[in-house]
Amino acid sequence: MENTTCCIVGGGPAGMMAGLLLARAGIEVTVLEKHRDFLRDFRGDTVHPATLRLLDELGLGAKFAGLPHSKLAQMKMHFGDRTIVAADFGRIPGPHRYIAMVPQWDFLDLLAAAAAQEPSFTLRMATEVTGLRTDSDRVTGVDYRTADGAHGSLAADLVLACDGRDSVVRTAAGLRQTMFEVPMDIWYVRVPMPARRRNESMVFASFGDGRAAVTMDRGDYFQTGYLIEKGADAALRTHDIQWFRTELAALFDWQPDTLTAIRSWDDVKLLEVSMGRLRRWYRDGLLCLGDAAHTMSPVGGVGVNLAIQDAVAAARLLAGPLRRGQVPTADLARVQRRRSLPTAVMQKSQLGDHDSLLRPALAGTLTTPPAALRLIDKFPPLAGLTAYLGGIGIRTEHAPDYARRPLTVG
Repeated sequence: MENTTCCIVGGGPAGMMAGLLLARAGIEVTVLEKHRDFLRDFRGDTVHPATLRLLDELGLGAKFAGLPHSKLAQMKMHFGDRTIVAADFGRIPGPHRYIAMVPQWDFLDLLAAAAAQEPSFTLRMATEVTGLRTDSDRVTGVDYRTADGAHGSLAADLVLACDGRDSVVRTAAGLRQTMFEVPMDIWYVRVPMPARRRNESMVFASFGDGRAAVTMDRGDYFQTGYLIEKGADAALRTHDIQWFRTELAALFDWQPDTLTAIRSWDDVKLLEVSMGRLRRWYRDGLLCLGDAAHTMSPVGGVGVNLAIQDAVAAARLLAGPLRRGQVPTADLARVQRRRSLPTAVMQKSQLGDHDSLLRPALAGTLTTPPAALRLIDKFPPLAGLTAYLGGIGIRTEHAPDYARRPLTVG
């Protein structure tokens, strides 16, 4: 059987960040990622100001800035002929007054390249975890299967479950989320951007006549999420694709020739939205982070940022115990205590948005912006507060001293 000190299951933002930080602490880390590469679309492409600051602390800010990306400075919401700036990142403190939109695979490649410079780091792609190894009640490692069908086992002092909303590790560990009711699923689609509208650096949400959608400036296209009632995907796909084009045109005033880029329903990807939180994020030898611990609504695009914050807290609090070769459950509980408040606050905010905005929008009963948005419209500085809460948040995490590097260019 192979051995490592920390086995991280899942090479997403939480897994790669935790792997990089722990490797910089000199801890032997093995990340197991079931896919052959990071090339998956519509997968949390928002990098928030708190994460951008963290990249600066890790010496990676300049390299990140060299990646193709767009900067989103405002979140605007359209209600008929009324427009409200719901979040204005130009009002927040710090050098990064925007959300960076970058393909997640580029972001993960950046983290992987930085981690690969550490001799104690190993990334194994196309390696799918199939179960947990245990000794009595303690998790002692994982079983896995490679792309060629070979099976193996990896023993570890600690397993970090960073394998997302459908976490195999969470299920194998017998941990169950408390689920929250959500009103919607989401269709994701790309819409080419007319040259005259490029570099607007904004997110638009539009509501009207039982429709709701949000679209983000990605430089040469709009990454667009169209909300549908929960479970309605199959029934709605019985429409001709022209019906969907007409729906988007009504929301965003897009021209028909632009929307012909949506050729068929094959271009429309479904996200089945779920939202929940573990009562306990850990068991002896195992800790869940990111969506494996708290599945987030897509509202605000905060899932990536929260997952990365989890990873930083875990690396800071667990590096010492891992060096000593023993991680008591009390230390795992410390990570959960550290991250529970920001998670609960953000989920409460998302549930509030579901109830005050999305449910009535989908039901066709949203006749005026919710009271909170009317207040922001009346007092514009409040748009800076919403940007701060969404982009930086409460109890933000900084890079541990051992992981910091001078800012480098190139």
